[in-house]
Order: sequence, then C-alpha cells, then structure tokens
Amino acid sequence: MHNALLFLVLLLTACKRPETTAAAAAVEGPCRSVMFEGERFTICRDPAARLELHVAGRDGRPYRSFAALEQVLGKRAASVRFAMNAGMFDVDGNPIGLAIAGGQPLKALNTRIKGGGNFHLQPNGVFLVHADGKAEIVTTPAYTAAPDIALATQSGPMLVIAGQVNPRFSPDGTSRYVRNGVGIGPDGVPVFAISDGAVSFGKFARLFRDELKTRDALYLDGSVSSLWDPANGRMDSFSGLGPMIVAFGERAP
Repeated sequence: MHNALLFLVLLLTACKRPETTAAAAAVEGPCRSVMFEGERFTICRDPAARLELHVAGRDGRPYRSFAALEQVLGKRAASVRFAMNAGMFDVDGNPIGLAIAGGQPLKALNTRIKGGGNFHLQPNGVFLVHADGKAEIVTTPAYTAAPDIALATQSGPMLVIAGQVNPRFSPDGTSRYVRNGVGIGPDGVPVFAISDGAVSFGKFARLFRDELKTRDALYLDGSVSSLWDPANGRMDSFSGLGPMIVAFGERAP
C-alpha cells in the first residue's frame, strides 16, 4: 500500500512539471504589463533583438496591418518578438516624415515647423538605430544624416527631452487616447510602451521619465496605436496603420 501511494505521488509530480515549465515560458516574452498612476501599460524591450522598419511591400503599397505584414514575412514571422506601429503617416499609410529602412532612405526629413496634428507639436523628433545596434532619439533640429543609420522614423511630439517632460504638455490634459511611444533606457536599449486605455500626453510622458527612466522619448502615435506580441497571443487588428517597427529574435542580417 505504501509503495502504491508513493508511486501515485511521483506520478502526479511528474505530470505537473510540463505545466510549470509552460507557465514559466509564458512570462519570458519581451512584453510585460505595468501599472502607472492608475493606468495599465504594456512595455516591450529586448536587448538581443534586431529592429527593422517595415513600411511597404515590393509593390510599394503600405502593409497597413500586422496581419498583412505577417503574411509577407512568411517564415520570418516565427522570429518576431514584438512589433508596434511607429510614426505618423498620410491617408495611404506612407510616412510623412523621415523614414529609413535597411539603410535605404524612403522619405526625407520633414523640417516643417507649423502644421496640423501631433506631428507638428514641437519639438518633434527621430528614433534611429545605427548599423552597430546603437539606438538614439533626437529632436528634428538635432538630427544629422549618417551613412551608418540602418533605421529611422520621424514622429512627434517628443515626450521627454534630456530628462524633462515636453513643456507643452499639461500635467493631465483632456486630450486622451490609447498612445504608444519609444524611449531609450538607461542601458541604451530601446523601450516601447503602449497604453491599455486612453491617457493624456502628460501621463504618458511621465511613464517614460519616471517609470522607465528614459532621458529621451518620442511619441509614435495615438488612437490607432497597435501591438503585435506573439508570446502573449496578441495581434491588434487595426487595418489602417502606417510604418511599423518589428523586433526580430535574430541579430544577424
């Protein structure tokens, strides 16, 4: 009888191991949920990932959705760590500011100061990644073209500038949308964030400054802000997106 009970205990223990392993694996993805000032945000970062900007296919037509991008990527889709829409665009989905993908310029820097929409809320800026993987966020006036820039997307407004929240923001204004943006963490790794609900510019900027400790952060978009997070089974279904930044689990070209 004793041997039978011991066997049953060992059998049950063995059966639980795969569940424990699976549960641990489910939280090892690059995206996590955090609460900040009463709102929930999803934060994504992966120091080992290779970031790419994806705008349009070989036919020149913008993808407009993660589902379309996944189809075009084919087998490479299996190595996607996360993806987020990244930068302002026109009605057809084309970038309205600087866009560099794979080291190739797709759109020139937009230095226009006045205009409608968030893009022209000054200062706006550029998120860029050099060929060696070093990432930066600079204001548009501070941007300098260089042959080693592999990725760049221009958007606006800047959320955090040299450790300070953009002075144009109210602490918690009435303009509230689901928003997404990117900052550079203290370790130099880009950190992307998207709000789960509608938030103000002020609160979103403080998330980057106070919670994520970024000295510089750039607003990427609002209202249609979207995330593809394969590890957690999330693929937002907006079909009117513009440029997208994709983090691949591979460093080699």
